[in-house]
Amino acid sequence: MKLHKESKGSITVATILIIVLSFLAIYFLKIWSLLAIVPLLILYGLVFWFFRVPNRDIKEHTENVVAPVDGKVVMIKEVEENEFLKEKCIQISVFMSPLNVHICRYPVSGTVVYKKYHPGKYLVAWHEKSSELNERTTVAVEGFANHKIVFRQIAGYVARRIVFYCNEGDSAKAGHEFGFIKFGSRMDVFIPLNSEILCKIGDKTKGGIDVIARLKK
Repeated sequence: MKLHKESKGSITVATILIIVLSFLAIYFLKIWSLLAIVPLLILYGLVFWFFRVPNRDIKEHTENVVAPVDGKVVMIKEVEENEFLKEKCIQISVFMSPLNVHICRYPVSGTVVYKKYHPGKYLVAWHEKSSELNERTTVAVEGFANHKIVFRQIAGYVARRIVFYCNEGDSAKAGHEFGFIKFGSRMDVFIPLNSEILCKIGDKTKGGIDVIARLKK
């Protein structure tokens, strides 16, 4: 199983903790130590599972908006995007549990025209105000028919590390990686009002594969 580059520090810390706690369990619990060691090994395995990098057959997309992450669609609504677009648009939000793949992918193809990191709070990721108040990043890509699409990584109550690798002027390819969020959070995508919505609340998404909307000329 291939592991993401963001896994190095977490796996090192987890390995040290497992070794120390296992030795303590053996020392203090003797024959009962397996009662502690087995759950620890399960948690250790989950750390590896969290950082997995699945093989994905990423297609070429022009007008399609693809799911930026693996997760569940929790919001589709008309909003005012005030940071970059400064106009009404459709917000599609996808929530990630700790068991989902946490690679963040470009939802559209085009050119990166804006990026910004915002420090903030750590409200639960499904809280509606987390898009405005939590630690987050905002990226905008100009693509099909000169549409500008904004997408936002949002930290949650557990997620305390957001990374994004893109820079203004970079070429964005829908479905390809631009960042990573550790341990559960949310991504919002803001698209034009006249877009064709191809998902519904409750849908499970596969990042880079599932088409969630289609842009119009």
